[in-house]
Amino acid sequence: MQKFAKDFFVGAATAAHQVEGNNLHSDFWTMEHLEHSSFQEPSLEAVDHYNRYEADIKLLAEAGLNAYRFSIEWARIEPEKGHYDEAEIEHYRKVLQCCQVNSVTPIVTLHHFSSPKWLIAEGGWENPALVEYFKNYCVYLAEKLGGLMGYVCTINEANMGLQIAAIARDIMRQMGINLQVGMNFEPPKDRLLQMTEAAQAFGIADPRQIKTFLSMRTIEGDLLTMRAHEAARDAMKVVCPHLKVGLTLSLFDLRAQPGGEAAAQAEWDEEFTHYLPTIKNDDFIGVQNYTRKLIDEKGGQPAPVGAELTQMDYEFYPQALANVIRRVAKELPIPILVTENGLASTNDTRRVAFIEEATAGVQACIADGIPVKGYVYWSLLDNFEWHLGFSKTFGLIAVDRTTQTRKPKESLYYLGRMAQRSMPA
Repeated sequence: MQKFAKDFFVGAATAAHQVEGNNLHSDFWTMEHLEHSSFQEPSLEAVDHYNRYEADIKLLAEAGLNAYRFSIEWARIEPEKGHYDEAEIEHYRKVLQCCQVNSVTPIVTLHHFSSPKWLIAEGGWENPALVEYFKNYCVYLAEKLGGLMGYVCTINEANMGLQIAAIARDIMRQMGINLQVGMNFEPPKDRLLQMTEAAQAFGIADPRQIKTFLSMRTIEGDLLTMRAHEAARDAMKVVCPHLKVGLTLSLFDLRAQPGGEAAAQAEWDEEFTHYLPTIKNDDFIGVQNYTRKLIDEKGGQPAPVGAELTQMDYEFYPQALANVIRRVAKELPIPILVTENGLASTNDTRRVAFIEEATAGVQACIADGIPVKGYVYWSLLDNFEWHLGFSKTFGLIAVDRTTQTRKPKESLYYLGRMAQRSMPA
């Protein structure tokens, strides 16, 4: 095992809705509690990180990690349009101060999938007013908390809506369904009930107009997301010039098979290249990768027969991260921060092996002169994996949700031994 340099971030990540619990004013909370919800289970108190963050950050620091990526929940800060909750600002101030006390660098994400319920009621991520709404929220955070922040990710996986749309197109082609019927992958009766109930919950007349961050995104919606990032970045840096601001992208290691070269290039262009005009002026790019994707002339293909699969049915392929870093570096000459990379598995020995190979790839990239500034594992805690509930275990720390007891895994300490940090006085 080779340690990283002292100024290199070695950390772990969480997202507010997945760990905090009781995110009452968010769109996901609303959808989880529908009678015919598509979620396997509701988040409820999740893993109660909202109340247990001090102990969780201390576990991270004591294991040796020197960075913590977490998100601030927009729905907590602005539960109603234009109304900011000062008590929630104070909560996140304490989280940031807790990082400081434990000599942990905070990497703060301002939007990680979940949004205020009121935003969706107004057209969500396809409403042009989004740009101003998001900018105002981010500026408010910069004014209140900017002095405690350094690295800021405005939007997590800004390309996810396009990825979801691409997956839907693939499934529809395989099922012989016309794209215009929508993402109807469930039995029609259940899907209709879900859409109708959701529309009523958000106060929207047409269920097709529910546009959460994880809805299939249109080209116009994709442009709005980029404009929201750009507006927030520029406005925050006026308030706090010291902030280093970027966004994160979900990037597969796209491997073209014979005949699939054009399709693989087209997918990379959609996932990454077309964002370059917007993000080239960012201070860094957050790279998020979990596996590779094989592409032939018919599009994305399953993992090879006999390949080891994770709980998410991804191919166990930690080499993918270095491949993605190298490809990004060729096209975007700004610092790279690995903001997510990890393994969903009940076998922590395989998690250690995944981390070992992934970080070796990162170190090889650094040795070749690529400006990689950090490696942040997903995730710190076993948590709420969106529609899949609590069934998938990515965490470096296990959680018994009946008691909320934490049990660090060997993988936490293995990753911590790669970091260099100064302990608090």
